[in-house]
Amino acid sequence: MKKDLGVNPFTFPMPVLMIATYGKDDKIDVMNMAWGGVCADNMVALNISDYHKTTKNIEERKAFTLSIADTDHLEEADFFGIASGNKMEDKFEKTGMHATKSKNVDAPIIEEFPLTLECKVVEMQNQPYGPRVLGEIVNVVADEKVLDENGKVDAAKLNAFVFDQFRNGYYKVGEKVGQAWKSGMKYMK
Repeated sequence: MKKDLGVNPFTFPMPVLMIATYGKDDKIDVMNMAWGGVCADNMVALNISDYHKTTKNIEERKAFTLSIADTDHLEEADFFGIASGNKMEDKFEKTGMHATKSKNVDAPIIEEFPLTLECKVVEMQNQPYGPRVLGEIVNVVADEKVLDENGKVDAAKLNAFVFDQFRNGYYKVGEKVGQAWKSGMKYMK
C-alpha cells in the first residue's frame, strides 16, 4: 500500500555538486549544492538562491566551475554546504584544498575534485522560485586516475557520492548494475 507524503522535493539520488567561483577580491568561493544538473549536451542548469555569495560571484564573473565531489573529500564538500561565504571570509582556505585558475573561464578548478566542468554563463533567469543559472560547458577536466584505458571517465573510479534528501545522508556511488540502452532490450521484441 502506498502512503501520501505531501509536497516534497523527493528524488533520489540528488547530486553533490561543487560550484567554484572567484569573488570581487579574487578569493575562491566553493558552494555545495544539489539543485542542479545537466540540461543539454553542453549545458548545465543551477537553481540557486539570491543570498548566496556564489550567486553574486556568478553574476559578476559570468563563469563558474562545477565539480563532482569524491568520498576522499566528503568532509570538505559537506563543509562547503555548511559554511556561508557571506559570513566566513576564508572558507576555502580553511579546508587546505588547492585551486588553479581555469584556462577557459574566469573561475577556479579545485585540484582535489576528480572531475570538473568549466562553464560560462549563458543566461541568468529570475524565476518565481529563485534564480536559475544556465551555463555552457566549454571544457571538462578530469584527473587521470579516474579515466579508463580508453581515456573515458570510469564512474567507479570517481568515488562520487550522492545526497539522500530523505534522511540527509550521503551515499557512495560506483557499482554498475546494468547497461544503458541494452538492459531493457528484451521488451523491444
